[in-house]
Amino acid sequence: MAYVITDACADILDQACVEECPVDCIYQGDRMMYIHPDECVDCGKCMTACPSEAIHWEHRIPVELAQFTTAAVEFFEEHEDAAGGAAARGPIGVDHALLRNRRGGDGS
Repeated sequence: MAYVITDACADILDQACVEECPVDCIYQGDRMMYIHPDECVDCGKCMTACPSEAIHWEHRIPVELAQFTTAAVEFFEEHEDAAGGAAARGPIGVDHALLRNRRGGDGS
């Protein structure tokens, strides 16, 4: 894993990150996007493209958001069919429990 999307993306789904990703590893859940930890090549293009500053490098993610690193891994473990390219897969339509338990993008 290299980059992690956090709940600042929730309910925004801007997808500027998707347009910049050279390996098509950013998948759409229901309310936010997820970077596949095994497909990401650590280029950082997604982070600079994100207008909501929701993407963090895993080694510098703020402590209060570190749970999203685990959530991304678990999300793709739950959805094993989400691999090999997000464009071909299409939206997954559900989110990790961490986000489902939050109401709105601000975590309230």
